[in-house]
Amino acid sequence: MKIGIYEIYAVECERFALDGGAMFGTVPKVLWEKTNPADEKNRIEMSARAMLIRNLADGKNILVDTGMGQKWEQKPREMFKISDSYLEANLAKAGVKPDDITDVILTHLHFDHAGGATKLVDGKLVPTFPNATYYVQEANYTWAMSPNAREKASYLKENFTPLMEHGVLKFVNGEQELFPNVHLILSNAHTHAQQLVRVTDGKKSVCYCGDLIPTATHIPLPWVMGYDLYPLEIMAEKKRLLEQAADEHWTLFFEHDPYKDAADVASSDKGIVKNNVFFVN
Repeated sequence: MKIGIYEIYAVECERFALDGGAMFGTVPKVLWEKTNPADEKNRIEMSARAMLIRNLADGKNILVDTGMGQKWEQKPREMFKISDSYLEANLAKAGVKPDDITDVILTHLHFDHAGGATKLVDGKLVPTFPNATYYVQEANYTWAMSPNAREKASYLKENFTPLMEHGVLKFVNGEQELFPNVHLILSNAHTHAQQLVRVTDGKKSVCYCGDLIPTATHIPLPWVMGYDLYPLEIMAEKKRLLEQAADEHWTLFFEHDPYKDAADVASSDKGIVKNNVFFVN
């Protein structure tokens, strides 16, 4: 997709699996398994999909999120069915190497979003993208450093404290235009201070939905994850974003949908519904 001075690419990092009940909260399995079939352990397939934003004017290569990474020990690797990494190969399809990434926007610091931000080299944790500046909401970093008991297992410090130690992590505060026509949207219902990313040229936009709308199946307002801290608030956040997306003809980019990269949405008598769908190649 081309938007103004930017080319937008879907870049899958890995495949993994999570419990279907946790992904769909109070939605009965008889409904969600129609679109997301579960395995014998009730796990559904998930994508860890980054978004690459290539600036055709100044050569910047901006990556949004970094997937699960490859630092996992065998037990959690098997539990989450984490695949080998596709990240470098898929970046290469867009003509980009890890050294070419100039900026990384982390929506938040959960392991399936920031796990690929660092890697092990000769037993030491280093930034995966050595020439990049990494951006995260300061409030999310503070939250991640002292998480509550419920989220403690999702915020793994080996994914982000090395970025601080190497001096490549930059804090942002609140909603803003981080780069020309690249806007941050704050969301506080899944976890504290998640930032979504919208790229626009004034006429069309693509919005990286992070964990506010992780898959196309989560578009209906009551379909929220068991992982979300504040379910009623996430429904309100989704409603605001979906209404704006339908009114202004945004394309929604799904980080975790293994079957669909993105979709347009439209208003109907049944609420906001999927319109044009972009399928995974």
